[in-house]
Amino acid sequence: MVRVYTDHPEFLNDLGEVIRLYLPMEEVIPAGNGDTSPLISAVMEENGDTWRAVCTVDIDGVRTEYVYLHPNVDGGELNRKRYRKRCMKIAVFRGLGKVYKDAKLPWGSLTGIRPTRLLRELIAEKGANEAMRFMAEEFDVTAEKLALAKEIVDIQRPFMDVDGRDVDVYIGIPFCRTRCLYCSFASGVRTEKTDMAAYITALKEDMRLGAEIARSCGYKIRSMYMGGGTPTVLTESELEDVLGYALGQYGGFGREFTVEAGRPDTITRKKLEIIKAMGAGRISINPQTMCSRTLELVGRSHTPRDIADCLEMARAVGFESINMDVIAGLPGEGLHDMEHTLSEISGLAPDNLTVHTLAIKRSSRLKQSLGSYELPDGDTVEKMVQLGMEYARSMGMAPYYMYRQKYMSGNLENVGYARPGKVCMYNIDMMEETTSIMAHGAGSMTKRIFDGECRVERIPNPKDVNTYMAKVHTVAGEKRELYSK
Repeated sequence: MVRVYTDHPEFLNDLGEVIRLYLPMEEVIPAGNGDTSPLISAVMEENGDTWRAVCTVDIDGVRTEYVYLHPNVDGGELNRKRYRKRCMKIAVFRGLGKVYKDAKLPWGSLTGIRPTRLLRELIAEKGANEAMRFMAEEFDVTAEKLALAKEIVDIQRPFMDVDGRDVDVYIGIPFCRTRCLYCSFASGVRTEKTDMAAYITALKEDMRLGAEIARSCGYKIRSMYMGGGTPTVLTESELEDVLGYALGQYGGFGREFTVEAGRPDTITRKKLEIIKAMGAGRISINPQTMCSRTLELVGRSHTPRDIADCLEMARAVGFESINMDVIAGLPGEGLHDMEHTLSEISGLAPDNLTVHTLAIKRSSRLKQSLGSYELPDGDTVEKMVQLGMEYARSMGMAPYYMYRQKYMSGNLENVGYARPGKVCMYNIDMMEETTSIMAHGAGSMTKRIFDGECRVERIPNPKDVNTYMAKVHTVAGEKRELYSK
Protein backbone atom coordinates (compact mmCIF):
# COMPACT_ATOMS: atom_id res chain seq x y z
CA MET A 1 0.00 0.00 0.00
CA VAL A 2 1.34 3.43 -0.98
CA ARG A 3 0.05 6.72 0.48
CA VAL A 4 -0.07 9.78 -1.75
CA TYR A 5 -0.34 13.38 -0.65
CA THR A 6 -1.14 15.93 -3.35
CA ASP A 7 -2.45 19.47 -3.38
CA HIS A 8 -4.34 18.50 -6.57
CA PRO A 9 -6.49 15.55 -5.40
CA GLU A 10 -8.30 15.54 -8.75
CA PHE A 11 -5.10 14.01 -10.18
CA LEU A 12 -4.80 11.21 -7.59
CA ASN A 13 -5.84 8.44 -9.99
CA ASP A 14 -3.50 9.72 -12.70
CA LEU A 15 -0.58 9.85 -10.27
CA GLY A 16 -1.53 6.35 -9.10
CA GLU A 17 -1.12 5.06 -12.65
CA VAL A 18 2.44 6.44 -12.73
CA ILE A 19 3.23 4.89 -9.34
CA ARG A 20 2.02 1.51 -10.56
CA LEU A 21 4.53 1.64 -13.41
CA TYR A 22 7.12 0.97 -10.70
CA LEU A 23 4.89 -0.82 -8.17
CA PRO A 24 2.26 -2.61 -10.29
CA MET A 25 0.57 -4.57 -7.53
CA GLU A 26 0.42 -1.84 -4.89
CA GLU A 27 -2.79 -0.17 -3.81
CA VAL A 28 -2.54 3.62 -3.99
CA ILE A 29 -4.50 5.55 -1.35
CA PRO A 30 -4.76 9.18 -0.21
CA ALA A 31 -2.43 9.98 2.67
CA GLY A 32 -4.11 9.98 6.10
CA ASN A 33 -3.06 10.88 9.61
CA GLY A 34 -1.17 8.22 11.53
CA ASP A 35 -0.57 5.92 8.56
CA THR A 36 3.01 4.63 8.33
CA SER A 37 2.93 3.00 4.86
CA PRO A 38 5.28 4.37 2.14
CA LEU A 39 4.55 7.97 1.21
CA ILE A 40 4.74 9.96 -2.02
CA SER A 41 4.06 13.67 -2.07
CA ALA A 42 3.29 15.57 -5.28
CA VAL A 43 2.63 19.32 -5.18
CA MET A 44 2.49 22.10 -7.75
CA GLU A 45 3.74 25.66 -7.31
CA GLU A 46 2.82 28.27 -9.92
CA ASN A 47 4.95 31.40 -9.49
CA GLY A 48 5.12 33.98 -12.25
CA ASP A 49 6.49 32.58 -15.47
CA THR A 50 7.44 29.16 -14.06
CA TRP A 51 5.54 26.13 -12.81
CA ARG A 52 7.33 23.94 -10.28
CA ALA A 53 6.13 20.35 -9.74
CA VAL A 54 7.79 18.75 -6.72
CA CYS A 55 7.73 15.04 -5.88
CA THR A 56 9.06 13.73 -2.58
CA VAL A 57 9.42 9.97 -2.15
CA ASP A 58 9.83 8.18 1.19
CA ILE A 59 9.91 4.44 0.46
CA ASP A 60 11.93 1.52 1.85
CA GLY A 61 14.12 3.79 3.96
CA VAL A 62 15.02 5.95 0.96
CA ARG A 63 13.97 9.59 0.85
CA THR A 64 14.46 11.59 -2.34
CA GLU A 65 13.04 14.57 -4.21
CA TYR A 66 12.63 15.60 -7.81
CA VAL A 67 11.68 19.06 -9.08
CA TYR A 68 10.25 19.51 -12.59
CA LEU A 69 10.14 23.03 -14.04
CA HIS A 70 7.86 24.10 -16.89
CA PRO A 71 7.04 27.51 -18.39
CA ASN A 72 3.66 28.97 -17.41
CA VAL A 73 0.90 27.76 -19.73
CA ASP A 74 -1.84 29.82 -21.33
CA GLY A 75 -4.73 28.71 -23.51
CA GLY A 76 -7.67 28.40 -21.14
CA GLU A 77 -8.28 26.49 -17.93
CA LEU A 78 -8.78 23.08 -19.58
CA ASN A 79 -5.40 23.36 -21.28
CA ARG A 80 -3.76 24.55 -18.07
CA LYS A 81 -5.25 21.62 -16.17
CA ARG A 82 -3.90 19.20 -18.77
CA TYR A 83 -0.40 20.62 -18.40
CA ARG A 84 -0.57 20.65 -14.61
CA LYS A 85 -1.37 16.95 -14.65
CA ARG A 86 1.42 16.28 -17.14
CA CYS A 87 3.99 18.16 -15.01
CA MET A 88 3.01 16.35 -11.84
CA LYS A 89 3.10 12.94 -13.51
CA ILE A 90 6.59 13.63 -14.88
CA ALA A 91 7.79 14.74 -11.42
CA VAL A 92 6.42 11.58 -9.79
CA PHE A 93 7.84 9.35 -12.53
CA ARG A 94 11.31 10.81 -12.17
CA GLY A 95 11.13 10.94 -8.38
CA LEU A 96 10.40 7.21 -8.25
CA GLY A 97 13.08 6.64 -10.89
CA LYS A 98 15.67 7.90 -8.40
CA VAL A 99 14.59 5.11 -6.04
CA TYR A 100 14.02 2.30 -8.54
CA LYS A 101 17.04 2.92 -10.75
CA ASP A 102 17.00 -0.55 -12.35
CA ALA A 103 13.38 -0.36 -13.54
CA LYS A 104 12.95 -0.71 -17.30
CA LEU A 105 10.09 1.47 -18.48
CA PRO A 106 10.41 1.87 -22.26
CA TRP A 107 7.36 4.14 -22.53
CA GLY A 108 8.64 6.42 -19.80
CA SER A 109 5.97 8.33 -17.90
CA LEU A 110 3.24 7.65 -20.46
CA THR A 111 0.30 5.84 -18.90
CA GLY A 112 -2.38 6.34 -21.57
CA ILE A 113 -3.26 3.51 -23.92
CA ARG A 114 -2.64 5.51 -27.14
CA PRO A 115 0.98 6.73 -27.49
CA THR A 116 0.51 7.12 -31.25
CA ARG A 117 -2.41 9.47 -30.80
CA LEU A 118 -0.32 11.65 -28.48
CA LEU A 119 2.55 11.68 -30.96
CA ARG A 120 0.20 12.62 -33.80
CA GLU A 121 -1.20 15.51 -31.77
CA LEU A 122 2.30 16.70 -30.89
CA ILE A 123 3.39 16.54 -34.53
CA ALA A 124 0.40 18.68 -35.52
CA GLU A 125 1.21 21.15 -32.73
CA LYS A 126 5.01 21.28 -32.85
CA GLY A 127 6.18 19.62 -36.07
CA ALA A 128 7.74 16.17 -36.40
CA ASN A 129 11.25 16.92 -35.11
CA GLU A 130 10.12 18.86 -32.06
CA ALA A 131 7.43 16.26 -31.28
CA MET A 132 9.99 13.47 -31.32
CA ARG A 133 12.34 15.47 -29.10
CA PHE A 134 9.50 16.23 -26.70
CA MET A 135 8.46 12.58 -26.39
CA ALA A 136 12.06 11.53 -25.70
CA GLU A 137 13.15 14.31 -23.37
CA GLU A 138 9.95 15.18 -21.54
CA PHE A 139 8.20 11.78 -21.35
CA ASP A 140 11.40 9.66 -21.26
CA VAL A 141 10.25 7.36 -24.09
CA THR A 142 13.11 5.20 -25.42
CA ALA A 143 14.39 5.69 -28.95
CA GLU A 144 13.18 2.21 -29.94
CA LYS A 145 9.58 2.80 -28.81
CA LEU A 146 9.57 6.29 -30.29
CA ALA A 147 10.65 4.92 -33.66
CA LEU A 148 7.86 2.31 -33.48
CA ALA A 149 5.25 4.97 -32.70
CA LYS A 150 6.49 7.22 -35.53
CA GLU A 151 6.39 4.36 -38.04
CA ILE A 152 2.80 3.58 -37.07
CA VAL A 153 1.76 7.24 -37.29
CA ASP A 154 3.20 7.42 -40.81
CA ILE A 155 1.46 4.21 -41.92
CA GLN A 156 -1.87 5.39 -40.47
CA ARG A 157 -1.79 8.75 -42.28
CA PRO A 158 -3.88 7.65 -45.32
CA PHE A 159 -6.61 6.45 -42.94
CA MET A 160 -6.88 9.72 -41.01
CA ASP A 161 -9.13 11.40 -43.59
CA VAL A 162 -12.40 10.72 -41.76
CA ASP A 163 -15.64 12.54 -42.46
CA GLY A 164 -17.38 13.84 -39.36
CA ARG A 165 -20.47 11.86 -40.37
CA ASP A 166 -18.66 8.54 -40.74
CA VAL A 167 -19.51 5.82 -38.24
CA ASP A 168 -18.15 2.32 -37.62
CA VAL A 169 -20.58 -0.39 -36.53
CA TYR A 170 -19.56 -2.88 -33.85
CA ILE A 171 -21.52 -6.08 -33.11
CA GLY A 172 -20.58 -7.88 -29.89
CA ILE A 173 -21.12 -11.56 -29.07
CA PRO A 174 -20.02 -11.81 -25.41
CA PHE A 175 -19.86 -15.60 -25.22
CA CYS A 176 -17.07 -18.15 -25.57
CA ARG A 177 -16.79 -21.92 -25.55
CA THR A 178 -14.53 -21.80 -22.47
CA ARG A 179 -13.07 -18.95 -20.41
CA CYS A 180 -9.33 -18.44 -20.77
CA LEU A 181 -7.17 -18.13 -17.67
CA TYR A 182 -6.08 -14.57 -18.49
CA CYS A 183 -9.45 -13.29 -19.71
CA SER A 184 -10.97 -10.22 -18.07
CA PHE A 185 -13.68 -9.52 -20.65
CA ALA A 186 -17.33 -9.53 -19.67
CA SER A 187 -17.84 -12.77 -21.57
CA GLY A 188 -19.85 -15.79 -20.52
CA VAL A 189 -19.34 -19.44 -21.40
CA ARG A 190 -22.04 -20.71 -23.73
CA THR A 191 -23.65 -23.84 -22.36
CA GLU A 192 -26.83 -25.76 -23.09
CA LYS A 193 -28.58 -23.48 -20.58
CA THR A 194 -27.58 -20.25 -22.33
CA ASP A 195 -30.64 -18.46 -23.68
CA MET A 196 -28.97 -17.35 -26.90
CA ALA A 197 -32.32 -16.75 -28.59
CA ALA A 198 -33.18 -14.05 -26.05
CA TYR A 199 -29.78 -12.41 -26.47
CA ILE A 200 -30.06 -12.41 -30.26
CA THR A 201 -33.55 -10.91 -30.07
CA ALA A 202 -32.22 -8.07 -27.91
CA LEU A 203 -29.15 -7.64 -30.13
CA LYS A 204 -31.31 -7.34 -33.25
CA GLU A 205 -33.49 -4.72 -31.59
CA ASP A 206 -30.34 -2.88 -30.53
CA MET A 207 -29.11 -2.93 -34.15
CA ARG A 208 -32.48 -1.81 -35.52
CA LEU A 209 -32.54 1.17 -33.20
CA GLY A 210 -28.88 2.02 -33.84
CA ALA A 211 -29.28 1.90 -37.61
CA GLU A 212 -32.32 4.17 -37.40
CA ILE A 213 -30.37 6.66 -35.25
CA ALA A 214 -27.45 6.65 -37.70
CA ARG A 215 -29.77 7.26 -40.67
CA SER A 216 -31.83 9.98 -39.03
CA CYS A 217 -28.72 11.83 -37.85
CA GLY A 218 -27.10 11.68 -41.29
CA TYR A 219 -24.29 9.18 -40.61
CA LYS A 220 -22.85 6.84 -43.23
CA ILE A 221 -21.22 3.48 -42.53
CA ARG A 222 -17.43 3.40 -42.83
CA SER A 223 -16.81 -0.17 -41.61
CA MET A 224 -18.42 -3.03 -39.69
CA TYR A 225 -16.77 -5.32 -37.13
CA MET A 226 -18.13 -8.35 -35.30
CA GLY A 227 -16.18 -9.24 -32.17
CA GLY A 228 -16.53 -11.00 -28.88
CA GLY A 229 -16.12 -13.08 -26.89
CA THR A 230 -16.09 -15.46 -29.79
CA PRO A 231 -18.68 -14.68 -32.51
CA THR A 232 -18.36 -18.16 -34.00
CA VAL A 233 -19.75 -19.62 -30.78
CA LEU A 234 -23.04 -18.89 -32.56
CA THR A 235 -24.52 -21.78 -34.52
CA GLU A 236 -24.48 -21.58 -38.29
CA SER A 237 -28.11 -20.47 -38.46
CA GLU A 238 -27.64 -17.93 -35.64
CA LEU A 239 -24.58 -16.47 -37.32
CA GLU A 240 -26.38 -16.12 -40.65
CA ASP A 241 -29.37 -14.55 -38.91
CA VAL A 242 -27.36 -11.93 -36.99
CA LEU A 243 -25.08 -10.95 -39.87
CA GLY A 244 -27.92 -10.82 -42.37
CA TYR A 245 -30.02 -8.68 -40.03
CA ALA A 246 -27.16 -6.24 -39.38
CA LEU A 247 -26.48 -5.77 -43.09
CA GLY A 248 -30.18 -5.37 -43.80
CA GLN A 249 -30.63 -2.69 -41.15
CA TYR A 250 -27.53 -0.72 -42.05
CA GLY A 251 -27.81 -1.26 -45.80
CA GLY A 252 -24.25 -2.59 -46.08
CA PHE A 253 -20.95 -2.57 -44.25
CA GLY A 254 -19.17 0.38 -45.85
CA ARG A 255 -15.55 -0.07 -46.96
CA GLU A 256 -14.56 -2.99 -44.73
CA PHE A 257 -16.14 -5.89 -42.84
CA THR A 258 -14.27 -7.99 -40.25
CA VAL A 259 -15.48 -10.98 -38.25
CA GLU A 260 -13.44 -12.44 -35.41
CA ALA A 261 -13.76 -16.13 -36.14
CA GLY A 262 -11.45 -16.49 -33.17
CA ARG A 263 -11.10 -19.96 -31.75
CA PRO A 264 -10.69 -23.02 -33.98
CA ASP A 265 -12.92 -25.12 -31.73
CA THR A 266 -15.90 -22.99 -32.80
CA ILE A 267 -15.20 -22.77 -36.54
CA THR A 268 -16.81 -24.87 -39.25
CA ARG A 269 -16.50 -24.58 -43.01
CA LYS A 270 -20.17 -23.65 -43.22
CA LYS A 271 -19.68 -20.75 -40.79
CA LEU A 272 -16.75 -19.49 -42.85
CA GLU A 273 -18.85 -19.74 -46.00
CA ILE A 274 -21.64 -17.75 -44.34
CA ILE A 275 -19.21 -15.03 -43.23
CA LYS A 276 -17.71 -14.85 -46.73
CA ALA A 277 -21.13 -14.77 -48.41
CA MET A 278 -22.13 -11.83 -46.21
CA GLY A 279 -19.22 -9.84 -47.60
CA ALA A 280 -16.67 -10.01 -44.78
CA GLY A 281 -13.21 -9.82 -46.30
CA ARG A 282 -11.20 -10.16 -43.11
CA ILE A 283 -11.33 -12.71 -40.27
CA SER A 284 -9.24 -13.60 -37.24
CA ILE A 285 -8.13 -17.11 -36.30
CA ASN A 286 -6.35 -16.67 -32.98
CA PRO A 287 -3.98 -19.30 -31.60
CA GLN A 288 -2.40 -17.13 -28.80
CA THR A 289 0.29 -19.84 -28.65
CA MET A 290 1.24 -22.88 -30.70
CA CYS A 291 2.41 -24.81 -27.63
CA SER A 292 -0.02 -27.59 -26.70
CA ARG A 293 0.74 -27.59 -22.99
CA THR A 294 0.11 -23.84 -22.74
CA LEU A 295 -3.18 -24.07 -24.61
CA GLU A 296 -4.33 -26.66 -22.10
CA LEU A 297 -3.04 -24.63 -19.16
CA VAL A 298 -4.87 -21.42 -20.14
CA GLY A 299 -8.12 -23.23 -20.93
CA ARG A 300 -8.28 -23.20 -24.72
CA SER A 301 -9.82 -26.44 -25.98
CA HIS A 302 -8.05 -26.70 -29.31
CA THR A 303 -4.66 -27.87 -30.58
CA PRO A 304 -1.99 -26.28 -32.79
CA ARG A 305 -3.09 -28.68 -35.55
CA ASP A 306 -6.64 -27.33 -35.30
CA ILE A 307 -5.31 -23.81 -35.87
CA ALA A 308 -3.44 -24.83 -39.01
CA ASP A 309 -6.45 -26.74 -40.31
CA CYS A 310 -8.74 -23.72 -39.77
CA LEU A 311 -6.44 -21.38 -41.61
CA GLU A 312 -6.18 -23.81 -44.53
CA MET A 313 -9.98 -24.08 -44.59
CA ALA A 314 -10.39 -20.30 -44.53
CA ARG A 315 -8.04 -19.96 -47.49
CA ALA A 316 -10.02 -22.61 -49.36
CA VAL A 317 -13.25 -20.69 -48.71
CA GLY A 318 -11.62 -17.62 -50.26
CA PHE A 319 -10.51 -15.33 -47.43
CA GLU A 320 -7.58 -13.18 -48.49
CA SER A 321 -7.04 -11.28 -45.24
CA ILE A 322 -6.55 -13.42 -42.14
CA ASN A 323 -5.28 -12.20 -38.77
CA MET A 324 -3.67 -14.31 -36.07
CA ASP A 325 -3.11 -13.22 -32.45
CA VAL A 326 -0.31 -14.32 -30.13
CA ILE A 327 0.40 -13.40 -26.51
CA ALA A 328 3.88 -12.78 -25.13
CA GLY A 329 4.33 -13.71 -21.47
CA LEU A 330 1.89 -16.59 -21.04
CA PRO A 331 2.33 -18.76 -17.91
CA GLY A 332 5.10 -21.32 -18.17
CA GLU A 333 6.45 -20.03 -21.46
CA GLY A 334 10.00 -18.94 -22.24
CA LEU A 335 11.65 -17.34 -25.23
CA HIS A 336 12.00 -20.70 -26.99
CA ASP A 337 8.22 -21.25 -26.71
CA MET A 338 7.54 -17.87 -28.29
CA GLU A 339 9.97 -18.63 -31.08
CA HIS A 340 8.26 -21.99 -31.69
CA THR A 341 4.86 -20.24 -31.89
CA LEU A 342 6.11 -17.58 -34.29
CA SER A 343 7.94 -20.10 -36.45
CA GLU A 344 4.78 -22.22 -36.79
CA ILE A 345 2.67 -19.14 -37.61
CA SER A 346 5.22 -17.94 -40.14
CA GLY A 347 4.78 -21.24 -41.96
CA LEU A 348 1.03 -20.62 -42.13
CA ALA A 349 1.61 -17.19 -43.73
CA PRO A 350 -1.26 -15.10 -42.29
CA ASP A 351 -1.84 -11.58 -43.62
CA ASN A 352 -1.90 -9.93 -40.18
CA LEU A 353 -0.19 -10.74 -36.90
CA THR A 354 -1.17 -9.11 -33.62
CA VAL A 355 1.43 -9.46 -30.87
CA HIS A 356 -0.16 -8.94 -27.45
CA THR A 357 1.68 -8.58 -24.17
CA LEU A 358 0.05 -10.46 -21.30
CA ALA A 359 -1.88 -8.09 -19.05
CA ILE A 360 -2.72 -9.46 -15.62
CA LYS A 361 -6.18 -8.03 -15.09
CA ARG A 362 -7.82 -8.00 -11.67
CA SER A 363 -10.96 -9.84 -12.80
CA SER A 364 -9.06 -12.70 -14.46
CA ARG A 365 -8.61 -16.16 -12.95
CA LEU A 366 -4.87 -15.67 -13.45
CA LYS A 367 -4.79 -12.67 -11.11
CA GLN A 368 -6.91 -14.45 -8.51
CA SER A 369 -4.45 -17.36 -8.33
CA LEU A 370 -1.25 -15.65 -9.43
CA GLY A 371 0.99 -17.58 -7.06
CA SER A 372 0.08 -20.85 -8.76
CA TYR A 373 1.69 -19.93 -12.08
CA GLU A 374 5.24 -19.29 -13.23
CA LEU A 375 5.40 -16.18 -15.40
CA PRO A 376 8.38 -15.05 -17.50
CA ASP A 377 10.16 -11.96 -16.18
CA GLY A 378 9.97 -8.54 -17.82
CA ASP A 379 13.26 -8.91 -19.72
CA THR A 380 12.09 -12.19 -21.25
CA VAL A 381 8.73 -10.74 -22.25
CA GLU A 382 10.49 -7.78 -23.87
CA LYS A 383 12.57 -10.23 -25.93
CA MET A 384 9.38 -12.11 -26.86
CA VAL A 385 7.77 -8.90 -28.12
CA GLN A 386 10.93 -8.04 -30.07
CA LEU A 387 10.88 -11.53 -31.59
CA GLY A 388 7.27 -10.95 -32.62
CA MET A 389 8.32 -7.82 -34.48
CA GLU A 390 11.19 -9.61 -36.19
CA TYR A 391 8.97 -12.46 -37.40
CA ALA A 392 6.27 -10.04 -38.55
CA ARG A 393 8.78 -8.09 -40.60
CA SER A 394 10.21 -11.33 -42.03
CA MET A 395 6.66 -12.09 -43.27
CA GLY A 396 6.53 -8.75 -45.07
CA MET A 397 4.42 -7.00 -42.43
CA ALA A 398 4.71 -3.53 -40.90
CA PRO A 399 3.20 -2.22 -37.64
CA TYR A 400 -0.01 -0.26 -38.22
CA TYR A 401 -1.72 0.11 -34.84
CA MET A 402 -0.73 -0.10 -31.21
CA TYR A 403 -2.26 0.23 -27.78
CA ARG A 404 -1.25 -0.28 -24.17
CA GLN A 405 -3.10 -1.65 -21.15
CA LYS A 406 -2.74 -1.50 -17.40
CA TYR A 407 -0.80 -4.28 -15.65
CA MET A 408 1.10 -5.32 -18.80
CA SER A 409 4.23 -7.44 -18.40
CA GLY A 410 7.31 -5.24 -18.79
CA ASN A 411 5.15 -2.12 -19.32
CA LEU A 412 5.17 -2.97 -23.01
CA GLU A 413 2.44 -2.79 -25.68
CA ASN A 414 0.19 -4.64 -28.12
CA VAL A 415 1.01 -4.16 -31.80
CA GLY A 416 -0.89 -5.10 -34.94
CA TYR A 417 1.17 -5.88 -38.05
CA ALA A 418 -0.11 -6.20 -41.61
CA ARG A 419 1.10 -6.98 -45.08
CA PRO A 420 0.70 -4.15 -47.62
CA GLY A 421 -2.99 -3.62 -48.43
CA LYS A 422 -4.16 -5.75 -45.47
CA VAL A 423 -4.50 -3.06 -42.81
CA CYS A 424 -7.70 -3.24 -40.73
CA MET A 425 -9.23 0.24 -40.89
CA TYR A 426 -11.57 -0.45 -37.96
CA ASN A 427 -8.63 -1.19 -35.66
CA ILE A 428 -7.08 2.18 -36.52
CA ASP A 429 -10.40 4.01 -36.13
CA MET A 430 -11.01 2.45 -32.72
CA MET A 431 -7.53 2.80 -31.25
CA GLU A 432 -6.88 6.31 -32.52
CA GLU A 433 -10.45 7.47 -31.79
CA THR A 434 -10.87 9.17 -35.16
CA THR A 435 -14.31 7.75 -35.99
CA SER A 436 -17.59 7.50 -34.11
CA ILE A 437 -18.69 3.96 -33.24
CA MET A 438 -22.25 2.66 -32.98
CA ALA A 439 -21.83 -0.40 -30.77
CA HIS A 440 -24.28 -3.25 -30.22
CA GLY A 441 -24.17 -6.07 -27.69
CA ALA A 442 -23.52 -6.48 -23.98
CA GLY A 443 -20.34 -4.77 -22.81
CA SER A 444 -19.80 -2.82 -26.02
CA MET A 445 -18.99 0.90 -26.11
CA THR A 446 -20.67 3.47 -28.33
CA LYS A 447 -18.57 6.59 -29.03
CA ARG A 448 -19.12 9.88 -30.73
CA ILE A 449 -16.06 11.82 -31.85
CA PHE A 450 -16.31 15.60 -31.71
CA ASP A 451 -13.20 16.13 -33.80
CA GLY A 452 -13.21 19.91 -33.86
CA GLU A 453 -13.27 19.93 -30.06
CA CYS A 454 -10.82 17.01 -29.58
CA ARG A 455 -13.53 15.42 -27.49
CA VAL A 456 -14.94 11.89 -27.20
CA GLU A 457 -18.21 11.02 -25.48
CA ARG A 458 -19.05 7.41 -24.64
CA ILE A 459 -22.14 5.38 -23.83
CA PRO A 460 -21.50 1.86 -22.52
CA ASN A 461 -23.90 -1.01 -22.93
CA PRO A 462 -24.31 -2.92 -19.64
CA LYS A 463 -21.80 -5.76 -19.28
CA ASP A 464 -24.27 -8.11 -17.65
CA VAL A 465 -26.25 -9.84 -20.39
CA ASN A 466 -29.60 -9.79 -18.58
CA THR A 467 -29.21 -6.11 -17.70
CA TYR A 468 -28.25 -5.35 -21.29
CA MET A 469 -31.35 -7.09 -22.63
CA ALA A 470 -33.57 -5.19 -20.20
CA LYS A 471 -32.09 -1.80 -21.08
CA VAL A 472 -31.81 -1.91 -24.88
CA HIS A 473 -34.39 0.87 -25.37
CA THR A 474 -33.07 2.97 -22.49
CA VAL A 475 -29.52 2.93 -23.86
CA ALA A 476 -30.81 3.57 -27.39
CA GLY A 477 -32.38 6.77 -26.07
CA GLU A 478 -28.99 7.83 -24.73
CA LYS A 479 -27.38 7.04 -28.08
CA ARG A 480 -29.98 9.11 -29.92
CA GLU A 481 -29.33 12.05 -27.64
CA LEU A 482 -25.57 11.72 -28.13
CA TYR A 483 -25.73 11.48 -31.93
CA SER A 484 -28.25 14.32 -32.18
CA LYS A 485 -25.94 16.88 -30.54
